[in-house]
Amino acid sequence: MTASGTSDRGIQRTGTVAVVGTGTMGQGIAQVALVAGHPVRLYDAAPGRAAQAVDAIAARLDRLVAKGSLAGAGRDAALGRLAAVDRLADLADTELAIEAILEELGAKQQLFTALETVVSDRCVLATNTSSLSVTAVAGALRRPGRLVGLHFFNPAPLLPLVEVVRGFATDRAAADRAYETVAAWGKTPVRCADTPGFIVNRIARPFYAEAFRVYEEGGADPATIDAVLRESGGFRMGPFELTDLIGQDVNEAVTRSVWESLFHDPKSTPSLAQRRLVDAGLHGRKTGRGWYDHADGAPSPRPHTAEPCDAPAKIALHGDLGPAAGLVPLIEEAGITLVREPVAEAGPGGFLALPDGTRLSLTDGSAATTDPFAPGIRFDLALDYRTATRIALAPSATADPLATAAATGLFQALGKQVSVVGDLPGMIVARTVAMLVDFAADAVARGVASAGDIDTAMRTGVNYPRGPLYWGDQLGAGWVRDVLRNLHDACPTGRYAPSQALIRRAATEGKLL
Repeated sequence: MTASGTSDRGIQRTGTVAVVGTGTMGQGIAQVALVAGHPVRLYDAAPGRAAQAVDAIAARLDRLVAKGSLAGAGRDAALGRLAAVDRLADLADTELAIEAILEELGAKQQLFTALETVVSDRCVLATNTSSLSVTAVAGALRRPGRLVGLHFFNPAPLLPLVEVVRGFATDRAAADRAYETVAAWGKTPVRCADTPGFIVNRIARPFYAEAFRVYEEGGADPATIDAVLRESGGFRMGPFELTDLIGQDVNEAVTRSVWESLFHDPKSTPSLAQRRLVDAGLHGRKTGRGWYDHADGAPSPRPHTAEPCDAPAKIALHGDLGPAAGLVPLIEEAGITLVREPVAEAGPGGFLALPDGTRLSLTDGSAATTDPFAPGIRFDLALDYRTATRIALAPSATADPLATAAATGLFQALGKQVSVVGDLPGMIVARTVAMLVDFAADAVARGVASAGDIDTAMRTGVNYPRGPLYWGDQLGAGWVRDVLRNLHDACPTGRYAPSQALIRRAATEGKLL
């Protein structure tokens, strides 16, 4: 590190940073660079927009001062380093120029072609694209090696993650310089190759896609799916409420872009139900309605929650519950008699036997109705069965309603709310997590990013409770593979076929992270 606090390979604090495009994202990036100590210049092709952005950033800094997050002197010094310019030529002495204009390849290429004639050969050019190829953006340049992707997440001043994307022609030195610079700004940079969706937008697709598919197949309503993923899976927000926040048009466009860039890979197929929302103009919070009604006074969506039921006084444990083994001490602590049967009687996989003999088992990726030992009831995966506040149950078509009531009462006795959902393969949390783990393992094998950077990106970029590769190690690669194989048997389209990377890890019992 230098005396100014910036790595020798990064842009010095005295170096000017230019931000081209002064919408919400451009303003956020400019604020980050400004607070880090750089002189910042704003340019926008629309007359007067850059000056308006200066005023908007000043108002943001005023709010930080009011909150005590920034000293008044620091605000004044920052504003003294901020300027709007009217011509690209005014960016001639810039050392880092970051583009944050519309997501249109031709527009970005035209901008960088013009910038290249203005700035010095030392200047690093960066695109904040979230869905376009960095390689393609750089393809029109005389010196494509100095263009790198710097994908900030919105809001840029608050979210730590920055994906540093190296295009096919990007020089290592340019990528390193960009990486070290954003690290010095207090961000969490991760390196990734120029592949569709980069890290987060590639690996996160199943979080949305599997929830939408459960809904399309009639397994549960959006509020229930969201609640199960939050309260059992440990995710900060459910996919329906999150896409309403992001914007259905924005989320669907990213999904479609990744799918098309991957040559219509069935694993990334977009949702027809979401497409209909977009076509209807129901884009979420910004339009007042998406999956949910966001009008003033609209009732909050309520998940399906089972009425109180009596817990069985005694149940039997056959074999090992695998990832659900944490239920055993909870059952005993609840005062329910647990009879441990000999392992030899367990059959294919461990389960709990209810008083009438109904098998209660963790979903394995198949539907309960297809279980040769039916009638049975499946329960969903939880991040942590002790801290989970909701559990989903899926009875087989032949399960006695009294058995479903007993299973409901059992989990209620453990302090959980219960949602009874349709008998779909893999239920909700298990199929989602299995797909996330598989996407992450496949990305490592394909050289998208390192395992550590992938887990860091998913925790800091989209607030997942665990990195998918660490989560896969906790569940066991073999368990994840088997869940996906059973899902593939139920839906043999290729969507759920486990990747070769996961199959290899499972075969050798190796770690994913």
